[in-house]
Amino acid sequence: MAYDQALAQRIRHILADYDAVVEKCMFGGISFLLRGNFVCGLTKRDLVVRVGPERYAEALAHPHTREMDFTGRPMNGWVSVNSEGYASDEALADRVKQGPSFALSLPPKKPRKG
Repeated sequence: MAYDQALAQRIRHILADYDAVVEKCMFGGISFLLRGNFVCGLTKRDLVVRVGPERYAEALAHPHTREMDFTGRPMNGWVSVNSEGYASDEALADRVKQGPSFALSLPPKKPRKG
């Protein structure tokens, strides 16, 4: 994997208070899911957080944050944060904690078979 292992560990520490966080390889990096719903993840360069449509504009207003766009079409409710936007532990925690808030507002996903 081409993501920052130390950063992944920092995220694990932030998400430790949530039951049943699952890690999964996605987007060429690692993703953290809660009840089957995407919370946040790491790509080669960025932190990706699913904040939801209601907090999207607020999240985009943070410095070093932009629309998450893997395919040429931005995903509403998802943001990418470059390394300057999560350099401090406080900034990282602020960003990461937006993800569980939205994920817990969604119904749990049923596990896929096979």
